[in-house]
Amino acid sequence: MLLRFAYLSSENPTNKKVWSGTHYSIYKALQTIGEVEILGPYEPSWRLLISKILNQISLRLFKKRISYRHSIFISKGYASYFNNKLKSKNFDYIIAPAASCEIAFIQTHIPIIYITDGTFAGCLNYHKSLSNLTKQSVSQGNKIESLAIQKSKHVVVSSEWAAQSVKNDYNKSLNDVTVIPYGANFEQIPIKYELKVNNIHVWKLFFVGVYWESKGGEIAFNAFKTLYDKGYPVELTVLGCNPPLHIKHKNLHIIPFIDKNSIDGQQKMKSIFQDQHFLLLPTRFDCTPIVINEASAFAIPSLVANSGGVAGHLKNGENGFLIPYDDIGETYVTQIENLINNPKKYFELRHTTRQLYENQLNWQHWAEELKKIL
Repeated sequence: MLLRFAYLSSENPTNKKVWSGTHYSIYKALQTIGEVEILGPYEPSWRLLISKILNQISLRLFKKRISYRHSIFISKGYASYFNNKLKSKNFDYIIAPAASCEIAFIQTHIPIIYITDGTFAGCLNYHKSLSNLTKQSVSQGNKIESLAIQKSKHVVVSSEWAAQSVKNDYNKSLNDVTVIPYGANFEQIPIKYELKVNNIHVWKLFFVGVYWESKGGEIAFNAFKTLYDKGYPVELTVLGCNPPLHIKHKNLHIIPFIDKNSIDGQQKMKSIFQDQHFLLLPTRFDCTPIVINEASAFAIPSLVANSGGVAGHLKNGENGFLIPYDDIGETYVTQIENLINNPKKYFELRHTTRQLYENQLNWQHWAEELKKIL
């Protein structure tokens, strides 16, 4: 008998642009286990409008922000809508990805599986959007996260960093929290023979991110320029954003945006990824960046700032290296130098990088692990 899932989120999981395509990937993975009915998308429009106005007033009067996406006022708006959607419905499970605000006040006897890559407490004063909040906003954010976690039958997280917050900040039983890494949000994954690389004449460094500053673009550029100035044949490709005007170099290539929703966009992404040798991600904030898994699918080792839940997808020495958060480029350079000067070691790292993708960092593995919980 097929399981019946309700996909509960304010977002539309068929849109590959939302949450870097993770909603879409979870939705497709669930379809391999059972039938999935999408309950959203939905936004409590008038409540959001009022909340945005109150946030602006708070900023002007008190220089403090209100995280209205984590407010009881908004959460109850979601509850009213989703309670109505669940009425007279028969599901085996409610699957609620990144939906603490949506599920905090819903009333249901259907078991909830809450999926998240970071809690409110874990991201407080870490993520820019959850910094400089009023005391009331902090209190409400924690209350909503706590209600969502305690109401859930099981919480599935993507890193030990997130798991520790669920357990320690919100007192969830160890038995009710499971770490399962995400997969790659690509529909066109290369097969092994497409990944063969022989002699490398130009080493291609790769930076991926919509936000240059928050993903540490300046640090990635510093590492590239240092390697170039040392005489190494390197190029840097920036995908997803336009760097500041002062970031210029003859070996810098910029690809501002590619639509992952289109078949053509997927093919372009595949072609670009297949041409790279290292992913540089000196991220200033991340729960568990999917791009590490996508790079791993293409056998590209990643050098990533050790922050947040990054270690959920980056296994040090296996699919790349964790770099100290406060490093401004030196360790990235040292690690890349070591591999450029030892090609045998580099190709071994490419092999283990792809192996980790095949064994763990894919959505089939995620679905199989979820089935064990169900």
